Amino acid sequence: MTHDTSPPLPPTRRARRTAKRRRSAGDIITLVIGELLFTAGAFIGLFLLWQMWYTNFEASANNEQAVAVIEEKFQPRVEKTVEPEQRRTDLPPAAEPVGKNQGFATLYVPRWGSDYKVGIAEGLSYSEVLNHGLIGHYPQTSAIGEIGNAGLAAHRMTRGSVFQHIDTLQDGDEVIVETDKAWMVFKVKSHEIVLPDAGEVLYPVPHQPGVEATEAMLTLTTCHPLMSTRERYIVYTTLDYWIPRDAGMPEAILEAQ
Repeated sequence: MTHDTSPPLPPTRRARRTAKRRRSAGDIITLVIGELLFTAGAFIGLFLLWQMWYTNFEASANNEQAVAVIEEKFQPRVEKTVEPEQRRTDLPPAAEPVGKNQGFATLYVPRWGSDYKVGIAEGLSYSEVLNHGLIGHYPQTSAIGEIGNAGLAAHRMTRGSVFQHIDTLQDGDEVIVETDKAWMVFKVKSHEIVLPDAGEVLYPVPHQPGVEATEAMLTLTTCHPLMSTRERYIVYTTLDYWIPRDAGMPEAILEAQ
């Protein structure tokens, strides 16, 4: 039995053209897939840039304008600190009622920096309040400064990222509200993470339906974890003291100016 040891014949010109056409078709498919992936990646990148940067930039500008309008209604500040014995612990004058989506107060959180100042508006409209980088007051909750539980909500990421660092608040930290008549200094009492439908966090006494409140609370609510709406991060604060606008300012605010 003999074996053919001769070299294989070179492919014919037609066979070479067929192989070339096949390789070209595969190359085209690979190229198309690559282009689609690149385009998708670029689109996602631009979307994230818009979502994470531009919406914050736009909301920050909106907040500055809203704060300027709110402060036009305030009595002039008296830029001096008050002695501890001048701090009042009775009930402050509650924030004046305003119409839906209208601003009426500003919020300061010293732990979040000296430049943190955000307007508070009545209601939770996305288009008129939250997406403008403002904080919304839950209409069904107490007025800020009244006996009961005043609830506030804001975005945690994008659209101003107003409550982005809510998880850094520690017990005893100050949360300060400025209204047309007073500075109200609340102190962080506790926090918890709940499901989105846990409305009991906004009861006059959180988690205790039907129980009558005996203190003025301010409760901050926002989404949790970052970039998710799976849960809600809740921070409870209680009124520590207040200062009439014509008496002075909280030390933390004065030092930040």
